[in-house]
Amino acid sequence: MRRVIREACLVKREAKRGIVMSRSAGRMSFVVMVVLCLMQAAMGLAADLAPNDPRTMRFSTVDFNPPDADRVVLENGMVVYLLEDHELPLVTVNATLRTGSWLDPAEKVGLAGMSGAVMRTGGSVRMSPEEVDEELEQVSATVSIGMAKESGSAVLDVLKKDLKRGLQIFADLLREPAFEESRVDLAKLQALEGIRRRQDSPGSIVGREFAKLLYGGTHPSARETTVRSIESMTREDLVAFHRHTVHPNGIILGVTGDFEKASMLALLREVFGDWARGNVPDVAIPAVPEPDFKVGAVRFVNKDTSQTHLRVGHLTIKETDPDYVAVAIANDILGGSSFRSRLFNDVRTKRGLAYSVGSGLRASVYDQGVWLMRAETKLSSTQEVVNRFVANMERMRNEPVTDLELEEAKEAYVNSFVFSFTSASSIVSRLMDLEYDRLPKDWLQQIRDKVVKLTKEDIQRAAKAHFNPERLRILAVGSGEALSKVLAGFGDVKEITLVPES
Repeated sequence: MRRVIREACLVKREAKRGIVMSRSAGRMSFVVMVVLCLMQAAMGLAADLAPNDPRTMRFSTVDFNPPDADRVVLENGMVVYLLEDHELPLVTVNATLRTGSWLDPAEKVGLAGMSGAVMRTGGSVRMSPEEVDEELEQVSATVSIGMAKESGSAVLDVLKKDLKRGLQIFADLLREPAFEESRVDLAKLQALEGIRRRQDSPGSIVGREFAKLLYGGTHPSARETTVRSIESMTREDLVAFHRHTVHPNGIILGVTGDFEKASMLALLREVFGDWARGNVPDVAIPAVPEPDFKVGAVRFVNKDTSQTHLRVGHLTIKETDPDYVAVAIANDILGGSSFRSRLFNDVRTKRGLAYSVGSGLRASVYDQGVWLMRAETKLSSTQEVVNRFVANMERMRNEPVTDLELEEAKEAYVNSFVFSFTSASSIVSRLMDLEYDRLPKDWLQQIRDKVVKLTKEDIQRAAKAHFNPERLRILAVGSGEALSKVLAGFGDVKEITLVPES
């Protein structure tokens, strides 16, 4: 749901919830519980269908209600979720920080990402970077810290026997990072090398340039680091960013694994309790000015590549919009689930125009979402692929989906719901995300219930309202002059010239 991957973040966020058995029933593997749940659903075959023909098999919807973790608010405002899991002698501490690259100054784009990276690599006021690395290695613990657009993240994985020391190091890096000068310089060199290499990949180019085409190059959802912005950063900039944006009352902490609640809370108060509150910024991403969609709708980048990398789409709704569920299922039918989607069957299977084809809906609660269709195809078939994109979009707008399409899309979503809840960490991560976004705890269950109730009329209405041919932007990355000619039928074509990085 939310930032399925926070692309700039160094930390992998797990899926969101899980299962916990009562103590009286004993402890059973979360994965085993999921399998048992699915087996129970598989046994509910409809009686009027032929049981021996797999093409006619239908499964009853999985009924699944995961439990809550314990929630405690420390005296300094830090929110803590705790869920014990004694299966292995491991503890994971996951922190979500109310900060992010949306706070980057215009002249120092990349400051949040740099701050997150060097919070981890630059040591603390009590330990040098080398001492941090050596001690974490000795106790077989790992710490990761990173910043994405809308939040920051930090994770500690540690053995139960080394929990206290691991948590002390983790807290030091969060509270009082040293940002050692040599590590700042190294991070800047690594960032500059990444900038110099980022024009090498056509797939990377089309993603970045399409974001700029939709949001504008200065918007937090599209702006890029530059050689100038990286070179201008100083250690003092990183120190100030941390001081102004990282506070205990802006942190949601999730703790899962082999621990006892009372002793864990005592340890958390020991390492975080004297950390004073601060002024926490609310996530406030600026609105995108409404563009003139008749101007600048077709762009290309001249890149020597054997395939045209194609994006066609426009800005769309936020995740909290009442139409979000219907748009998500409409997108799934159109191109979201590759092997059964309309785009896959039309563009790839029937016409053989592209190996990779599909559509995507990316939305959050803070920023306008993006809906797009994508493909990699030969130069000679680029125009036909765009035509098929538009034709399939218009079909979604003008005709109801079939009963089978709607049934399969709803089943795929509802029955995959269980796989978002496969571990204790999943439970806690889900609760953390919902609290961060200020959404109700049963938000996912609400979404699931809305999916179950969707009708063909709901899907068509949503497609007609939110798949808008008048607002489409087209971007292609491919070989030169010929590409501009094949795109000319869709509007005034202009080239985007990539500025060499030096």
